[in-house]
Amino acid sequence: MTAVAGRRAGATWVRFGLLVFFVLIVLIPIYVLLATSFKPLTEADPGQAWNLPRTWTTEAWRVAWEKLAPGLWNSVLLAVPGSLLSCALGSMNGYVLSKWRFPGADVLFTLFLFGMFIPYQGVMIPLVQLLVGLNELTGLQGVFYGGIPGLVLAHVVYGIPICTLIFRNYYVTIPDELIEASRVDGAGMLRAYWSVVLPVSGPAIAVVIIWQFTSLWNDFLFAVFLTGPTSWPTTVMLNNIAGAQATPYSQQMAAAILASIPTMLIYVLLGRFFMRGLMAGALKG
Repeated sequence: MTAVAGRRAGATWVRFGLLVFFVLIVLIPIYVLLATSFKPLTEADPGQAWNLPRTWTTEAWRVAWEKLAPGLWNSVLLAVPGSLLSCALGSMNGYVLSKWRFPGADVLFTLFLFGMFIPYQGVMIPLVQLLVGLNELTGLQGVFYGGIPGLVLAHVVYGIPICTLIFRNYYVTIPDELIEASRVDGAGMLRAYWSVVLPVSGPAIAVVIIWQFTSLWNDFLFAVFLTGPTSWPTTVMLNNIAGAQATPYSQQMAAAILASIPTMLIYVLLGRFFMRGLMAGALKG
């Protein structure tokens, strides 16, 4: 028994050591980011990336905030409504495709899934033409093409396939008897969705919010093509932080940390639901 206990303790320490080793590997880039962000420009160069600052300063953070602040607000205007709209549409689509069967439902679901494999580059030109046409049709110049609403529309439409897939697979795990019982009580399709299905959709909602918020917040390609300078989100503003003669590494590192904080907060707040919602329906439906 002692030998067995010793082997188990040894295996535990080996696993713990490997875990600490991989955690340190993951934290190395964060250390470089933080250390460089507090250095003055004279110390911020690749040759001193591993060194702690000899002179600690927050000047890089101040400059990075001034340059990123408009982009951060634009990203909030993009990511928050885009994530909520994608969540709402994906939830309703998934509910109908999983609980309210109709002729051709499987074919329609397959067509939805095809949308996941269309690359951004393949739709860029027709998407620009569509948004320019919406500007002309509505008379709202700079709103759809050149503004945040058009970027939100593009991401919501592009996110419908994956959001529908996540919700549909999750709703398949909800017993059909619950829906049938609500029908017996006189509930229609919308009432059953609102009173029975939506209250238990927390894990799937968390997955979709994390997925879409991260996608919207980190978007660069759509943002460059579909928005103008006054509507550029964080990623475009971050790309533009560069010096004419020398690269301001400390400002870039501080800006990178500022730009990543919202997505980290989303993962911290909703992360405990992520794997549960992502794996729901993996073995059924």
